[in-house]
Amino acid sequence: MMPLLAAALMLQQPVDSAAGRPCRVAVDSMGHFAQRTTGSGDTTSHGGGGVLAHCAGTATTIAADSFAHYSAAGRLDLLGNVRIRDVGMSLDARFVQYFLRDERLDAHNNVVAVNPRNGSVLRGPNLRYWRAAPGIRDTVEMYATSRPTVEYRGAGDSANAEPYIIVADRMRFKGEDRMWGGGRVTVDRSDFASRSDSLLLDQTQGIGVLTGARQRPTVEGRGARADDAAAKSYTLTGTRIELGFEDREVRLVKALGDGKATGADWTLTADTIHLLVEQRQLQQTFAWGDSSRPHAISTLYTIQSDSMAIDSPGEVLTESRAFGDAFSTARRDSLTTAAEMDWIAGDTLTARFAQETDSAGAERSRLRQIVSRGGARALTHHPDARDSTIAPAINYSRGNRISVTLTSDRIERVVVAGRADGVHLEAPPPVRADTTAAPAAPAPPPAPPPSPRPRARP
Repeated sequence: MMPLLAAALMLQQPVDSAAGRPCRVAVDSMGHFAQRTTGSGDTTSHGGGGVLAHCAGTATTIAADSFAHYSAAGRLDLLGNVRIRDVGMSLDARFVQYFLRDERLDAHNNVVAVNPRNGSVLRGPNLRYWRAAPGIRDTVEMYATSRPTVEYRGAGDSANAEPYIIVADRMRFKGEDRMWGGGRVTVDRSDFASRSDSLLLDQTQGIGVLTGARQRPTVEGRGARADDAAAKSYTLTGTRIELGFEDREVRLVKALGDGKATGADWTLTADTIHLLVEQRQLQQTFAWGDSSRPHAISTLYTIQSDSMAIDSPGEVLTESRAFGDAFSTARRDSLTTAAEMDWIAGDTLTARFAQETDSAGAERSRLRQIVSRGGARALTHHPDARDSTIAPAINYSRGNRISVTLTSDRIERVVVAGRADGVHLEAPPPVRADTTAAPAAPAPPPAPPPSPRPRARP
């Protein structure tokens, strides 16, 4: 029975993988053993009292409270405190079944599987494991259900590297670098989080894909450090979200279809949105689309165009560029009506921002200049600096290039270049009473009432 048991306990690649021979397991100790043979020659073997074994010539060890082997079914059952240690995987469970013909292992109850090469850990109620075996399959595969949790680490991570925590209703793995998750998939790390119905991760290609109908795919960037109160975050949603990885770090986040990005300074919608991330911080944003043109909205400003690029090095908004039928509006404050809004349009718009401290002491990006090029047009309002009761002057300008400079969200200067024309309208001064005119003549006294008519005598 021992050679058969040795073959049944083989869980990883054989020592001589080219020859395809399984390693031979040497049983170190066993409390008791029994075997029964049927008339057809099939055997059922049982061992208990604690079973210890190892794979001869390797570091693989196997331990369990008891085992049962069924030759007809080609199955080995390991029961109670099962511990399998190998160079490719360490597995703990309460119950393990190994199917020899299919080279498949099923683990149940408090399953903990550890990849010793990269430190990744899977925990869950069950795990199905297909070992790589010549003539059967060339790559290890695993499948887990009932919302397993994975602490994912990379081979190049340091011992204290923070893992991605991945949870899903079900997960499938192929090799060490490809996985699929389905049903309420969540991925969390201090700087990153995602939610979706399904997830694909392929570390060989450095890509990830999030999709979903019930749960709209969402990615949240939380800044470089979780304990940094000043760190800025972003959220991206879309019909489909793709991730680009480099050394397990997210470098690119793409929303494909019905994209919406929300950051500290802007809310951006478009068919397609690309976010470039470096050092766990959002550095640059690109957006374009046909059915939904990029539309960026902040507290006081909006920009709309065929395509858009936003620079935010170190999560500090510095510049945005809008291309193709670009149009921007601006409010002086939250009380500005639609009729009082300024606007500027052209083939391209370039907006430049500067960091200023607001009344609460927080740093915020404030628009300092916006430049329109190509068929430039602008409508601006200019309040009277000396008399706030006078309606603001209105200026409409056209030219090849228009530059609007602002100070504290107020227009300071408008410069028009190249075939410039326009109109400037100022409100008339208020009508004041004429104190030099002669006083009006007093009104004549009212006429006396008519005398009563004398009464005739009888």
